[in-house]
Amino acid sequence: QVQLVESGGRLVQAGGSLRLSCAASGRTFSNYAMGWFRQAPGKEREFVAAISWNGYTTYYADSVKGRFTISRDNAKNTVYLQMNRLKPDDTAVYYCAADLRQDGSDWYVGYWGQGTQVTVSS
Repeated sequence: QVQLVESGGRLVQAGGSLRLSCAASGRTFSNYAMGWFRQAPGKEREFVAAISWNGYTTYYADSVKGRFTISRDNAKNTVYLQMNRLKPDDTAVYYCAADLRQDGSDWYVGYWGQGTQVTVSS
């Protein structure tokens, strides 16, 4: 029922910045916690960041904390991921996720975007 389209991924040099966007369609966008995951070749998809429905609460993976910032604009049905001081290890396909739910250390996702490639060169 909800479709997510990511944009903004590209090749950047280490130390650079990118801002990813996720445009969502659907009338219930404002009711969903939103987030970002990423997956590198040969690795499992991993959690990056999440934000509550009202934007008051955020969560970050330790690997990106202090460098990445998640935000949302419910009026625009858009979620952002500002990525600063990028490292080669950040290279991955980044996926937008909607309707995130946390149960202990596990994450459950209701809807996925198709991903956008971020490549950080050294």
